Amino acid sequence: MERFVFLTFDGFSRGAVYAAFALALVLIWRAARIVNFAQGAMAVAAAYVAYSVSVATGSYWLGFLAALAAGLLLGAVVDRAVMRFVDHASPLNPVIVALGLVLVIQAVLGMLYGNEFRPVGTPFSRAALTVGGFAVGSPYDLFVFATVGVTMVALAWIFARTPVGLRMRAAAFAPEVSRLLGVNVGGMLALGWALASGVGALAAMLVIPTELGLHPNAMDLVFVSAFTAAVVGGLDSPPGAVVGGLLVGLLLSYVSGYAGSDLTPLAVLVLLLAVLLVRPGGLFASATARRV
Repeated sequence: MERFVFLTFDGFSRGAVYAAFALALVLIWRAARIVNFAQGAMAVAAAYVAYSVSVATGSYWLGFLAALAAGLLLGAVVDRAVMRFVDHASPLNPVIVALGLVLVIQAVLGMLYGNEFRPVGTPFSRAALTVGGFAVGSPYDLFVFATVGVTMVALAWIFARTPVGLRMRAAAFAPEVSRLLGVNVGGMLALGWALASGVGALAAMLVIPTELGLHPNAMDLVFVSAFTAAVVGGLDSPPGAVVGGLLVGLLLSYVSGYAGSDLTPLAVLVLLLAVLLVRPGGLFASATARRV
């Protein structure tokens, strides 16, 4: 029982990070109908900025803020300098460009920082707390929960309660009509990319210290898990991304805890296939009316 409780809290902690990263993928999909396969590499680039700032200043929090700022800026630059010029006539074109961007970013990071793993510290202890004789989450896990929760509430408030959020949603779903109504569709699209990249950078800052460390490929496996979470919940559903992330986190925690970490990739693949076979649009996909 004690092991089950610990694995459950660990799964929720990992799932919260996957949920944040899946939410970044959902933001891009809703804004541009693109699955940004470069999201992981962009997040690692922001994490390296944080690493450089922290080493130079000795402050984790300055590095944390620098990563968020770098993520926001990088997202806007990628949209303006790369994705804006991609021909969207074929859905494969943005995918190919994003994969090429992954190779470019990882190569540049390797040349600048090398390919060795660099240890990354945490602002709070990772030692598990004991409640009622059971080992539960650590102070760092509580920090992850709080950070991801605040981020999700803030994004929900922006999209549901602010004029900017309304313009972003309008630009995504009806760009031509939005232009006629005076909405700067290009600016809203760049803002969507910036927000998604910023959330991705946040997820990288939360998950990299719990893995082997900082490396140009540090977010590759995280991207796979987060992409699975987004597909499981539904690429059009932010709440689905949250639920999908938590489900994937629990699944990976239970499988690695009871069956071994070697089976976790297979477990993710089985979950993805099961959802695609039963409900291809995701568990939280909205029903669409059938037209004759």
